[in-house]
Parts: sequence; C-alpha cells; structure tokens
Amino acid sequence: MKLATVFALFGSAAAFVPVQQQAARSSSLSAWKDETVVGITAPVGFFDPLGLSKGKDDATMSHYRESELKHGRVAMAACLGWYLNAAGVHPAFNSELSNNPLEAAQQLAPVGWIQFVLGCGAIEWLAEKIKERPGYKAGDLLGAAYWVDDSDEGWVDYQNKEINNGRLAMVAFMGIFVQDLFYGNYGDMIFIKQ
Repeated sequence: MKLATVFALFGSAAAFVPVQQQAARSSSLSAWKDETVVGITAPVGFFDPLGLSKGKDDATMSHYRESELKHGRVAMAACLGWYLNAAGVHPAFNSELSNNPLEAAQQLAPVGWIQFVLGCGAIEWLAEKIKERPGYKAGDLLGAAYWVDDSDEGWVDYQNKEINNGRLAMVAFMGIFVQDLFYGNYGDMIFIKQ
C-alpha cells in the first residue's frame, strides 16, 4: 500500500507533460532563458536538471510555469494544513477526526470528499475561464499583470519569492508525507520511529 502510494505520487509527474506537442522553434528556449526574469534565481539560475524544457516552444514553457506555480501554491497550503491538522486544529466535523492527517483523510465522510472535489473543480473551472481573457500571463489569476509588469524590480522579487517558496514547499510536502507514510510520525519530529 505504501509503495503503491509513493509510485502514484511519482506518476503524477505526468501533469507536466503537455497535451499536444507542437513543432518547437530552435531558439525559443534560449529566448525564454534570456528574456524571462521571473523564476531564474541565484544560486542555480535556470533550473532544469532533467532537461524537460529542451526544444519546447513558448506556449509549452508558459504551461510549465503555470503548472509550477499551481503545484507550488497547493504545496504551500498543504504544508500549512498538514501541521494545523497535526496540531489538533480541525475547523470542520466537530474536531472528531484523527490528528494524523492520513488517518483523518480515511475518516472523512463521503460528503466531505464530494465537497472537496467540487470545490477544487470549481477553482479549476474558474482558472480556465480567467485564462481566456486577453493579456493573460501564466499563473496570474488575479490580474496583477494589468497594473504592474516585470520591469518593476519589487514585483519581480515578489514573484521569485513565490516561485522559490513553492518549490521548497513541494519538496517539503513530499518529505512530510513520506515521514507519515513510512514512520507513522505526522508531527514536527523528522523521521523518528515511534
């Protein structure tokens, strides 16, 4: 069961594969690296150790950036939610669920899962509708690009912080999840067998 869950998590990397492959321009990746200010931060610069961006066009790279932002935002919320749950904070269900987030997920009533799936679906539907507006920039669901552009150093710094915190949260959540799955420790003590 545990091994299957880990493989399922790694299998979710298919979310980064574009739906339709198009012929890519040979110079688009170098243009993306040179012209894109956001996301290329010290100390690693343009981070792509698996080479997923080689030969991709601007539309695909924009899709990758949007996926990175979305997964990072969800991971940041997941890290916060995990530790709130582990601390005993349950805003719903009269605090009757387990403090272990994995057990709490199993104890959640079907109506709770339906509510969760419909809520996520509504957010995804809204995001797809927002993408249809003119001048949409990847990940900018609130329309900040209409008021400020990437020439503002403060705005670029804010976006880089969001991307870097999201990257850290994605790695951190995998560690938190594995810690609970394999060691049964869902609190703040790392990899201690109970």
